[in-house]
This record gives sequence, C-alpha cells and structure tokens, in this order.
Amino acid sequence: MIRDSSRFQPFSEQPIRLVGDQGEWLGAFELDMSDEELTGLYRDLVLARALDERLVRLQRQGKLSFVAPAAGHDAIQVAIARAVRTGHDWLFPYYRDAGITATLGVPLVEIVGQMMGTRADPARGRQMPSHPGSKDLNVFTAASPIAAHIPPAVGAGIAMKMAGQGEVCVASFGEGATSEGDFHAGLNFAGVQGAPVVFVCENNRYAISVEMNKQSGSATIADKAHAHGMPGYRVDGMDVLACLYLMRELVGRARDGFGPALLEATVYRYGPHSSADDDSIYRPREEVEAWRRRDPLPRYRAFLERRGLWDEQAEEALRSEVQARLAAAVKEADASGAVPFGWMFEDVYAETPAHLAAQRADTEP
Repeated sequence: MIRDSSRFQPFSEQPIRLVGDQGEWLGAFELDMSDEELTGLYRDLVLARALDERLVRLQRQGKLSFVAPAAGHDAIQVAIARAVRTGHDWLFPYYRDAGITATLGVPLVEIVGQMMGTRADPARGRQMPSHPGSKDLNVFTAASPIAAHIPPAVGAGIAMKMAGQGEVCVASFGEGATSEGDFHAGLNFAGVQGAPVVFVCENNRYAISVEMNKQSGSATIADKAHAHGMPGYRVDGMDVLACLYLMRELVGRARDGFGPALLEATVYRYGPHSSADDDSIYRPREEVEAWRRRDPLPRYRAFLERRGLWDEQAEEALRSEVQARLAAAVKEADASGAVPFGWMFEDVYAETPAHLAAQRADTEP
C-alpha cells in the first residue's frame, strides 16, 4: 500500500534522481526546503567526508588498528540522519556509517574515541573500530557479523508498533548483507507484522571483493522486497536531495502505520573495503575514477551555487571550521589516554562474582 501523497513509485527501472551531475534540479515537483536546510545538508556532507578522510589518515599513522572507508556513501548517510526524529526514532547502522552518527550530533570526540579505543569511547574500548553507536541518541551499536543487526531492528520496530508512540526504526547495511539469512528472516518478519522499519541498503556493488552479480540472482536489491510484502525503492545514493526526500517519505509512511519498506541506495566506495583490503585486485582504477566524477559533494555544491547559496568564501570558511573541529576531537580523544585493563571487569554484573574478583586481583600490579 502506498500513501496517497507519495511523490515516488516503488520498483522503478532507474534509481530516483533529483539533482543532475552538473547540479541541475531534475525533480517533477517544486523544491520546498529553506535556504538554511539546503546549505545545512552541504555542511553535513563536508563533515562526513572530512571525518572519513581524517580516520583513514589516523589509521595510516598507526593511531587506529582498522578503518572502513565511507567516502562515496556520504549522501545516503546524511539523508538517513536528517530524515528521522533524533532521540525519538531508532537507528541500527553498520560499520561504515560514521557519517550517520556525525550528522545526528554524536560528539566527534566520542566517534574518534571509539575508533581509537581510548577513555573518550563511551563503549569503554570494548568494540573494534568502526562500530558507531550512541545510547543518548538511540543508535544501536554496530556489530561485526554481517546482517546480525537486522532482526533486532525488526524486533525494536515491532515493539514500537505495540507501544503506539509513533516511533520508527531505520536499519542500514551493505548489499553483502542481503545474501545472509538474517536479512531475509528480518524482512519477512517485518512484512508479516507491519513493523515501522525502513531498511536501507547502501549498495556499493562489492561485498568486500565479490561483485553483486556473483552474490545475488535478482537484478536489483529493491526487487527482493517483492517476496516480503513491502515496496522496494531505488535511489541515486550519491544525490543527497533524492536520498533525503525519499527517506522522509518512507519514514513518514512507516510512522503513519503503512509498514516497512526497502530502499536500495546505489553508491560507490572510493576506498578499499577496509584498511586490510587491496581493492586493486578486483576492480580497475578507471572504474573508481568514473564513479568519482559523480561525487555527491561537488555535485550538490554546484546545485547550491546555481541557486546563489554558496561561493568560494563560504567553502573556505566551512572547510577551516570542520578541520578545526576534527583536530580538536582527535587531540581530546588521544589525550584522554588508554583504557585501563581493569575496565574489562566492570559493567558486567551488578555485583562482581568471586571468580571475576579473583581474576581482577591477579591482573593488578
């Protein structure tokens, strides 16, 4: 069932676009966002990209043990964060989604602290890097097992429906997750129960090194929605306005009681799968460079410039501000110091059992 106010139709042959490669408006409806909202989206994009670039550099400097580059995924991540009610709705991200948490407003020092595993990490150094989360903002901590967070997201969505408070859950993942049983079990349960969940697949075409046509028999990820009784949409995941408008519609649809939807965002990761991956083995440089020419940042900046909302002076000021914020966050996270070994015994039981107390005593100097 589709809402009468829907601007977009499911199962389209081509991904939905609103901004062309040169920044031109392609929408069949009038743009109804304020100038502040439009420029704010660009600020979010610049922060998400700069954060990713800084984390990659920190890994190369030996400050991080691991990083999952996200450049190219920026637009859909910013759109997800801007489409939900912060602190009201719930998000279940995956390990490449630092851009979501940064846009939501998770303090940068916490994001960097989690990556570095220092005392600035709210998770107290107990997760490997690239596992964002936030208790305060209802962001479920990312997990390493692929697609393992999708069934819990559906369970949360069903609980939200039962509570009747108008909350929505958004679960994001890569296209490799759609080859896992947890993906299908989760979507099937959500479809049966009419759970207010929006499933977002950030399809960058490669599940580590395996191209999509070698892992799935369906023509698109969105097509998989047919089997689970929900609409499936395809969006140009490097068009931030298309991503935002569609996410707002699907979140609103779920909030109004119309059940789940699956959104496939076609993106491209410019970097390797992770810092442990050599992507030159399975994809040519020419392909990467071709996708870079569709980069969401210069594309959206061109859109703003066409409307007289951005110029080089604004660009320089923003870049300077963002770099200063990131430098301060890195400095603070690093200065907070290493996580004490003894912390591993805390926050597990309300009262420490004798055997753990003995083990802790054995590790103390």
